[in-house]
Amino acid sequence: MKTIKAYAVKEAGGKLEKFKYELTDLGREEVDIKVHYCGICHSDLSMIKNEWGMSQFPLVPGHEIVGEVLEVGNEVNGLKKGDMVGLGWYSASCMHCNQCLDGKQHLCGGSEATIVGRHGGFADIVRGHWSWVTPLPKGLDIAKAGPLFCGGITVFNPIVISGVQPTDKVGVIGVGGLGHMAIKFLKAWGCEVIAFSSNPNKEEAILKMGAHRVINSTNSEDLESIAGSLNFILNTTNVTLDWNAYLGVLAPQGKLHNVGAVLEPMAIPAFSLLTGEKSIGGSPLGSIALTRKMLEFCVRHDIYPTVEEFAMEDVNEAIAHLESGKARFRIVLKA
Repeated sequence: MKTIKAYAVKEAGGKLEKFKYELTDLGREEVDIKVHYCGICHSDLSMIKNEWGMSQFPLVPGHEIVGEVLEVGNEVNGLKKGDMVGLGWYSASCMHCNQCLDGKQHLCGGSEATIVGRHGGFADIVRGHWSWVTPLPKGLDIAKAGPLFCGGITVFNPIVISGVQPTDKVGVIGVGGLGHMAIKFLKAWGCEVIAFSSNPNKEEAILKMGAHRVINSTNSEDLESIAGSLNFILNTTNVTLDWNAYLGVLAPQGKLHNVGAVLEPMAIPAFSLLTGEKSIGGSPLGSIALTRKMLEFCVRHDIYPTVEEFAMEDVNEAIAHLESGKARFRIVLKA
């Protein structure tokens, strides 16, 4: 048994408080990680508030974890004590369903999420199945790597599964924690990148991170100026938008892909899809292998999220900073 020191919320919408809990003996295929850094994702905020109706309290948030292997089970291969690793939204999957056997473990119906029904990375130690504990490639900046394990792979996966080409003209809706990483990835991919933002104060920063042009998403004339021109649009926001207007921006056979947790049904006119053979998709994070490829891509192109660092003990201040919309663009807690 291990006594874990952590920060937990005791009720929906509550403040994080110091919290201790006991971990049972390490399983044969499990890995214990000493947390060095943990990003704060908007999903942590949603879980704290129980917006998705699946939070269990007390809740220790945190699923963008970078740390050091403390202990491995006796049937763990490829990891050893002292290795630097990362752990994201998923901490385990069944490893025997068709999805797992096909290398799509993130689609496993029996997957285990790091902060759903268990405690996450706002702690000194976190546990995961060896398969989802990802070794960090040489040269990766561990102080900035945490958000790659959720936000990063969330926007990298659609680029791959949608078959985005370097010659494509693409758009990113929303330039926040997810969107700013999408812009960096797509620029390195070779695409012409259009950013959709409703905040004119962000334009200089958006262009600096790699966008070729910024479109005012609240201005119908701006949208009309690029009508029928984009091969791929990635929506990273979690609010209801004028989806038909964005479908009008797509070129024939273009795709609108959603990774934002929009809770309301999306109103999509059928003829907006039919007339241009357009499509709509969505995805969660990405597979184990693709996560590793993403990390290698980041090292090769020196791509990292833009982060603000807080001490772990200042977690409530960090959460308030995120909730206020002032984060630029991801927050990382240092243990």
